[in-house]
Amino acid sequence: MKHRTVVQALVAIALLILARDVLANGIAVTNVALWNMNPAQKSVYVNFDVSWRNSWRGSDNWDAAWVFVKFLAPGSSVWQHATLDTANANHQAAAGSVVSAAPDGKGAFIYSAGPQTGSVNYAQVRLRWTYGADGYTFAKGDAVQVSVQAIEMVYIPGIPFYLGSGGAESGHFYQYTDGSQSTNPYPVSSEGSIAVGTTNGNLYYGTGSGYSGDRLGPIPAAFPKGYAPFYCMKYKVSQGQYADFLNKLTFTQATNNYPRNAAGNNRWSITGSYPNYTAAAPDRACNHLLWPYGTAYATWAALRPMTELEFEKACRGPALPVVGEYAWGSTAITQLTGFTGTDGSGIETPSPASANCQYSNGGALGGPVRVGIFATASSSRAAAGAGYYGVMELSGCLLEQCVSAGHSTGRSFQGTHGSGILNASGNATNADWPSYNWGASQALGAGGRGGDCDEGTNWLRAADRDYANDSATETPGGSYRRYGWRSVRTAP
Repeated sequence: MKHRTVVQALVAIALLILARDVLANGIAVTNVALWNMNPAQKSVYVNFDVSWRNSWRGSDNWDAAWVFVKFLAPGSSVWQHATLDTANANHQAAAGSVVSAAPDGKGAFIYSAGPQTGSVNYAQVRLRWTYGADGYTFAKGDAVQVSVQAIEMVYIPGIPFYLGSGGAESGHFYQYTDGSQSTNPYPVSSEGSIAVGTTNGNLYYGTGSGYSGDRLGPIPAAFPKGYAPFYCMKYKVSQGQYADFLNKLTFTQATNNYPRNAAGNNRWSITGSYPNYTAAAPDRACNHLLWPYGTAYATWAALRPMTELEFEKACRGPALPVVGEYAWGSTAITQLTGFTGTDGSGIETPSPASANCQYSNGGALGGPVRVGIFATASSSRAAAGAGYYGVMELSGCLLEQCVSAGHSTGRSFQGTHGSGILNASGNATNADWPSYNWGASQALGAGGRGGDCDEGTNWLRAADRDYANDSATETPGGSYRRYGWRSVRTAP
């Protein structure tokens, strides 16, 4: 498998005709400008170039840039989310690319129009911003500022897959028969409701340490099961992405989304103050992200949380399960113990060179490492530590926070997308998303999958559900160093 490189969100700010270009972490948005304003239709094109390294498109899977636009209206100090035209034909794709607009107008996916591997540079992409839908009537010459954000994601096609590896991982999913076995993988072949319980053919799961869930159901049809196609962030949110997110909020929103006790702890590199936060190691995975911080980021980016069924699909794809497998489809694992090159430079590589996962060394390293650190332009899936479709670091580094199927609140999740707009306090507003109770330090209906840099190998296995219904039950005010974030979006 070719390496599907590290990419993150990036910002480019422009006045009507003047752009300031910014580059970070392998994806670049440059040459931003507003073009061909139509006051009668209250629309204008947002023109930009976008490029990233080690892109690919195969017959049923590709990587893409999720692009969305924030704007600062004349006289305003609050960044808002721009509404884009929902018709693909009303955007102008760059040569060799496709623009796939989101049906809710919150953004668009940009990806290769045909099979390819390698770096891409899509020049003069033009996304039609229907600013009238945002309640504005701009005139030519108005000092409107726009910020074009791009996050690299991976398309995961709609296809059947299995839950569970056939092994005895803690709390693992399996297909119930007559009670004589508890390891048969459960086939997911539609987005229809899934019956749960001790009836032949039902989905069931072990209790594990007590955090795997209530073993009740059904899992409703509206709960995203991973069968339908979706896009998944190729990497966990990085510290550079999170700093940029904080800078585009209000002072109150940013203050409330700055993780408690993060400063200076566990390889946290974000410093400064609003609205000028910076990350000294922008490519490093962002830890300390409790559920409310992750869901706030997902809302702002018009994405949504991932379900634990989608997590297993991203790991395993349609392949037959391997007992005890990690996200890369085998039980072979080599621990990262250090770096070659300057730590935090963005080009540091793992030591030993054969490492494909970070685990059991939180005390030695003290926190997460660079996203995508195990992959090269020619590494195999196992060597890169990648899921079936090219999603990186699903095992190890930081916990993948997911909506749990093991709690009634989680099962009420309907897969709605973030609106791009947080409430005044900086919180997510989707009623179907699990919410965080600060008093109990918990988000009922959410949990962690995939293990983290502090855990041993058992928790890193793709089928392990030991923390699947346990979201951040550490002491309030604690460091929460184990928690990362990765968002998804249902495919258009």
